[in-house]
Amino acid sequence: MKMFRMLLAGLAIATLAGFALAGDEAKSVTVTGKVVCAKCVLKKGDAKECQNVLVADVDGKSVEYYITENKLAEEFGHTCMGEKQVIATGTLSEKDGKTWITPTKMDKPKPLSKWRRSQQRGHSPFL
Repeated sequence: MKMFRMLLAGLAIATLAGFALAGDEAKSVTVTGKVVCAKCVLKKGDAKECQNVLVADVDGKSVEYYITENKLAEEFGHTCMGEKQVIATGTLSEKDGKTWITPTKMDKPKPLSKWRRSQQRGHSPFL
């Protein structure tokens, strides 16, 4: 009976450890915002060189996602002294108190239709 209890306890511990490790897997997220340079546009004091940052509006707050340099980020290009709109999909990580996104997909948003643009400006197409 003791052996059965020990086996059951060991199995429970192994199961809980498996769930804990599964929670550490990186989740894929999609973020929409603009890509700017941390050094040149955001004027970050700790930025020693140019670094792309995705600035997004999340729940009414401006959130900065530092973009990890990979082949996809290089193909998208660096944004210095300007900005590019982007829809980025990737995995998030935390490093040095900053949130980093490792992109797996980076697309420019589709342009709005003429009607949609007029709606954003508050114009009614019916007047």
